[in-house]
Amino acid sequence: MKPVDYDKALYYTHRSQWDNLLILMVRTKDDFLSKKIEHFLHAYNFENDYTVIENNLYSLLRYIDHASEFDADEFEEQTVSIT
Repeated sequence: MKPVDYDKALYYTHRSQWDNLLILMVRTKDDFLSKKIEHFLHAYNFENDYTVIENNLYSLLRYIDHASEFDADEFEEQTVSIT
C-alpha cells in the first residue's frame, strides 16, 4: 500500500478538503481506508447528530494512525533485510 495515501487522507481531513478526500476514497487500493472515508463523509454530509460525525472522524483518524504505523514498520523491516 502507498503510505502517501495515509498522509493525503490526514492532510485532506485536517484541511477540510472533502472533494480531495472523496477522490482519494475512490483511487486508493486500501479498502479499509476507502470505507472509513466513505463513512465519515456520509456522516458529515447527512448526519444531524454531531457525536456520530465525531465518532466517524475519530475512527478514520485511528485507522490512518494504525495503517501508517504498520507501513513504517514494514518499510523498516525491508530496509534492514536489504543491508
